[in-house]
Amino acid sequence: MKNLAVLILLLFNQLLCSQNKIAEINVKVYPNVEFQTIHNFGASDAWSTQFVGKWPLNKKEAIADLLFSTEKNIDGTLKGIGLSAWRFNIGAGSAEQKDKSNIKDVWRRAEGFLNDKGTYNWNRQLGQQWFLKAAKQRGVNCFIGFVNSPPVQFTKNNKAFSSDGLSTNLKRSNYVNYALFLKNVVNHFKDSLDINFNYISPFNEPQWDWKNGKQEGSPWNNDELFIATKTIDSVFTLYNINSKLEISEAGQIDYLTSVKKGKENRSNQIEAFFNDKSNIYIGNLETVAPKFAGHSYFTTWNISKLKREREEVKQKLAKYPNLEYWMTEYCILENNKEIKGKGKGLKMKTALYVARLIHADFTIANASAWHWWLAMSPYNYKDGLIYHDKDKVDGNFEVSKLLWGLGNFSRFIRPEAKRIKINFKGKNSIKNLEKGVLISGYKNKDNSIVIVVVNQKEEAVKLNFNSLIKEVYVTNKDLDLKFLKTNVDKSTIEISSKSINTLILNK
Repeated sequence: MKNLAVLILLLFNQLLCSQNKIAEINVKVYPNVEFQTIHNFGASDAWSTQFVGKWPLNKKEAIADLLFSTEKNIDGTLKGIGLSAWRFNIGAGSAEQKDKSNIKDVWRRAEGFLNDKGTYNWNRQLGQQWFLKAAKQRGVNCFIGFVNSPPVQFTKNNKAFSSDGLSTNLKRSNYVNYALFLKNVVNHFKDSLDINFNYISPFNEPQWDWKNGKQEGSPWNNDELFIATKTIDSVFTLYNINSKLEISEAGQIDYLTSVKKGKENRSNQIEAFFNDKSNIYIGNLETVAPKFAGHSYFTTWNISKLKREREEVKQKLAKYPNLEYWMTEYCILENNKEIKGKGKGLKMKTALYVARLIHADFTIANASAWHWWLAMSPYNYKDGLIYHDKDKVDGNFEVSKLLWGLGNFSRFIRPEAKRIKINFKGKNSIKNLEKGVLISGYKNKDNSIVIVVVNQKEEAVKLNFNSLIKEVYVTNKDLDLKFLKTNVDKSTIEISSKSINTLILNK
């Protein structure tokens, strides 16, 4: 009996040890095997910056540092996440219409530069202009001016949203006026603020009807978008505008890659606009950027769909190798068994969900840029990096784990980096994408190697690299992009559970 008790005890100890043993993953990094260029990470100034940009200087400076700074605080902590692109919402003028705009939420109305008599008031959107300048002061060099609705003076119903959702709200007689308006905005910001809009996005999410009056917006059918793009291109070419047109800011990425039933005239946009056999081909226009832009909404769950939709984008890139794909907007709108849009996204659950999406957009869809939706939000929704009071004059703000989680990518993967080859068991399998460890690699222009590790597991894991680790930064429930001195100059590292990690490897 004594021997049996000893045997049982030994077996129990072995079982306990096996349960406590940390899983190991062998990771091979191939710095010389390069894929797409990563141009930037960004976010949008809609809509809160019109007010937050007029808050006390110390508060908006602190917010700008969190979003754009690449500097360190005195104690060595990071000031911010170093966004390298900023999306400026060129408003339609619903704010000037006040309640007559029929947009009930004041925070979703936007000021417009155009006056009813055709003159311009450049003292509008001053809060947004402050953040635009603050971004440049902190090193941001890519600016996108995006339009939800053409100016209300040019629309069919004199509103910043559609009455019927069947076609564009821009009057056909005002296509040239719209192009001239965009030209004037670009020139003003370049001449007066020394801000160059690298890209202008004239048609935001053209697939939607935009007739509920919840915000500014206009639908666009493909043929209308084609005519308007040719018109803008002609004006930009005539006036030597160097801003490129970003097409088409699709509301979902599957509107780019396939024909959607009921929306045939607003879908399959890569083929429609970039196949030179198409009747509405725009790929030969001088000012059209050689890329297609889309939003990752409603294509993130389930994991099979997440992977499949991005593989279809990858296939289009293979068919049109001269094009890039930019993921230009996302926040959590969908409700599924893993996450819901309602409620602020302050905790790691949101950060991890989004980190998986960023990983998939880069490693499966081969995206060349990644932009979050609202940099600042006053809403009880998972749409912001920073959350603040609905106060137009002064208020308080709080920072989400999502901000720091995005920073694990944006702060270290700098403009014009290349994604590089990473191999490990499981990689982008459905099982690993859903609940496993996601690892992607990048090489900056200075040849520094950046590895981003997203551990979705409930337990820690050990990674073994074929290179030495130089620096480690961690975001988890306790740490905000914290620099860790442990594991430096080793090739093995323990990654904590439910965490996002950036490893800088030796060159």
